Amino acid sequence: MTSTILAQWASSVTVADLSEDVRHAAARHLLDGVGNTVAAQRLGYGRPGWTVADTLGGPPEARPLTGTRGLSAPAAAFATGVMLHSLDFDDTHAGALVHATAVSLPAAFAVGQQVSASGADVLTAAALGLETACRLGEVSPHGFHARGVHATAAVGPLTAALVTGHLSKFDTETMVNALGIAGSSSSGLLEFLDTDADTKALHPGSASMNGVLAARLAAAGATGPSSVLEGRRGIYAALTDRPTNFAALTEGLGMRWEATRIGIKPYPSCQLMHVTLDAVSKALGDSAVQASDVADIEVFVHPDSSPFVCGPNTGVASPRSTYDGKFDLPWSVAALLHDGAITVSTYTDESIAREDVLVTARKVRVTNLPSEVPAAAASGRAVLTLTDGRVLDASVGGSQGSAGFPLSDDRLLEKFVANCGNDSRAAELADRILGLVDEPDLAPILDLAAAIAPAP
Repeated sequence: MTSTILAQWASSVTVADLSEDVRHAAARHLLDGVGNTVAAQRLGYGRPGWTVADTLGGPPEARPLTGTRGLSAPAAAFATGVMLHSLDFDDTHAGALVHATAVSLPAAFAVGQQVSASGADVLTAAALGLETACRLGEVSPHGFHARGVHATAAVGPLTAALVTGHLSKFDTETMVNALGIAGSSSSGLLEFLDTDADTKALHPGSASMNGVLAARLAAAGATGPSSVLEGRRGIYAALTDRPTNFAALTEGLGMRWEATRIGIKPYPSCQLMHVTLDAVSKALGDSAVQASDVADIEVFVHPDSSPFVCGPNTGVASPRSTYDGKFDLPWSVAALLHDGAITVSTYTDESIAREDVLVTARKVRVTNLPSEVPAAAASGRAVLTLTDGRVLDASVGGSQGSAGFPLSDDRLLEKFVANCGNDSRAAELADRILGLVDEPDLAPILDLAAAIAPAP
C-alpha cells in the first residue's frame, strides 16, 4: 500500500536527508506562512477561528502563532491554520493545487512545542509536510476541485498526521494507522464560491487539528485502513473526479522534492487569477493609461480556472464579501486598473463597494484558453482596447511567484516585512525563521510574532 511507503519515509527522514535547497525552500515557506499569519492577526482576519480555539483550552501544550497563552496542541494548530489561510495570501503548488504550508506549519509548530522539538526537527517535519501535501495533490491534479472539494482540506489531515507522527517519533505501523484515521476527516466543500461565505479560510485549521487528533488516536491504539488512499472507498475514489496516478506519490520520494516547486503568492487572492493579473500589468507596462481610458478588456483563462474565478456573479455585481472578491477575476482586474496594484487593502469592505470599479469590471470579457498544463501553471493573455482605438496585448508564460517564475529572496522578504506592518522587529523574526535549523526551539519566533501582532 502506498500509505505504508509514505509512512516509512516520514518515520525515517532526518534533517541530514534534506539538501540545502530543500532546507532553504522549507524555511522560505515557513517565513511566508508566519508573515501571512501575522498580517491576518494585525488586520483582524480569522477571528472566529481564533476565538473558538481559545475557548477549547486544554493543557498548555503549545501557543498558536501570535498567541501568548498555551492551548492544547490540536487547538493551537487549528488557530494557526485558520489565521494563516484567512487572507488567501499563502503559497500554492500548481500541479497539486494545494496550499501546502497552511496544513504543514500549524501541526509542525504546535506539536513541535508539545514535544520540545529543536528547530532542526521542526524544519524537517515542515519539509516532509510540504512534500506530502504536494504529492497527495498531484495524484489527481485538479481532481478534488472538479468534484467540488477543496484539495487543501482533502490532503490536509493526512499531511498534519504525518507531521505529528514524525515529531512524535511514531513507528511505521502507528503512522499508517494515523493516515488511515486522518483520511476519514478529509473534506472541505467549495460551495462557498456560490455565496458570500468564507468557510474556505477555516479548512486548513480544521485539517490541521484533525490530523493532530488522528495521530493521537493512532498512538492511543485506534486503527485506520492502510488502503485509505487507493482503496475503492478511499479518499480519491470518494472525493476526486479526475484520473489518479499513485506513482506521483511515491516515485523518487526523498530524492525529488516537490517542496522546492511551491509557488509563493504576490497577490492576496485566488492563485488561479494571478496569471491574468500579470498579463494585464504587462499590457499596461509603463504607460499612463487610466481605468477610464479602457473601453474593453478581454482576458484568456484556463478552462479549469473559470468556474472558480469567473463565476456567474463576477463582472455583474460587486463582490458579496471581501473573501468573494478574492475569487472575482473581473473585479480584481478592474481594481488593478484603478489602483495600479493588488494588495491586502484591495479586499476591504470599503474597496469592494466602489461603483467605479464595478463599472470597469463589467468591461471584462473572459475567453477560455485551453491548455494541457494544470490551471495554476497555465499561461495567460490580456487584450485591452482603449477609447482612442489603441490595443494593448500581452501574454505571460506563467504567474510570478510560481515555480517557473519564483519570487526572489529579497522580494519574499519585502512581502514578509509588509505583512508585519513594517515593524522594526520583522528583520529579526525573518532571520530566526530562515535560520530555524540552528534554533534550539520555537520560543523566540513565537515571542516575536506575538509582539508584532498581539492576539486580542
